[in-house]
Amino acid sequence: MYPFTLTKASDTAEALNAGRRGGRYIAGGTTLVDLMRETVERPETLVDISALPLREVTVTERGGLRIGALVRMAEAAAHAKVRTTYPVISEALELSASAQLRNMATIGGNIMQRTRCTYFRDVTAACNKREPGSGCAARGGFNRTHAILGTSESCVATHPSDVAVAFAALEATVRLLGPDGARSIPFADFLLRPGSTPNREQALRKGELITAVEIPALPRPLKSGYLKVRDRQSYEFALTSAAVALHVHGGVIREAKVAAGGVGTVPWKLPAVENHLIGERPSRALWAEAAKHAADGARPLEHNRFKAELLKRTVERQLRIVGGTK
Repeated sequence: MYPFTLTKASDTAEALNAGRRGGRYIAGGTTLVDLMRETVERPETLVDISALPLREVTVTERGGLRIGALVRMAEAAAHAKVRTTYPVISEALELSASAQLRNMATIGGNIMQRTRCTYFRDVTAACNKREPGSGCAARGGFNRTHAILGTSESCVATHPSDVAVAFAALEATVRLLGPDGARSIPFADFLLRPGSTPNREQALRKGELITAVEIPALPRPLKSGYLKVRDRQSYEFALTSAAVALHVHGGVIREAKVAAGGVGTVPWKLPAVENHLIGERPSRALWAEAAKHAADGARPLEHNRFKAELLKRTVERQLRIVGGTK
């Protein structure tokens, strides 16, 4: 680990001032500290923001939810309003990491976490995300866990967050505060596909701070859930996952929100699946037909071709679970 300076911000103004000067924000530190130990990240200044008042889960004026950036993952998962209104969020959080990490990691830090690609974390390997222009060792290496959607010639690394998949499905908004004031950005635009600049991962401006993630109000009743398929049942990242939310009224699907994880360079929204569902009556046949579109546009690599079929099966299974058909 390289030498660095640590400062503790007592209020938002102090944090923003430090961020404007190039300081990196840290709260739980469950990702950044690991990367610093591995010398992947070498920040000169860390700004501890754990004292800022961003720790509440509140109901918005329109009936949605606002989850403060410093709410711990475990706290958000256990919150009564989250569990009853959007269980897909609670389930995604509870299937993430370990209990110890969930007790430390924050919502803001979770969506900011960087890939678990082994080539990214090996400073001797070529990685455009870590060192632009150096190449992508994963493309010709062992790429079983890598992305099949949203990839580019420069990068095929997956985004590791589970709850980000739920946020993508629910069409959340990220609330930001920076030197130029407050702004909001759709979650779909917050995390960036790699393209030719995989080193730029979020649509953040210099010194900006995440203050909250806001979930819009959706029609009730809304059933939702998260399914994660992985090599082992604990402390493992997804091979594929599916976040599904359905509003069924009068026996017809009026709203369908579906996103996938473990397969994309960002949490992957599945509009083709959603469009196939809306206006239809729930049935096993419908789930199967809709799920066929889950891997549309996939570009598998040598070792992860199985993910396309596994993704279709994951989405179909979760549609059956949430849809409640026999």
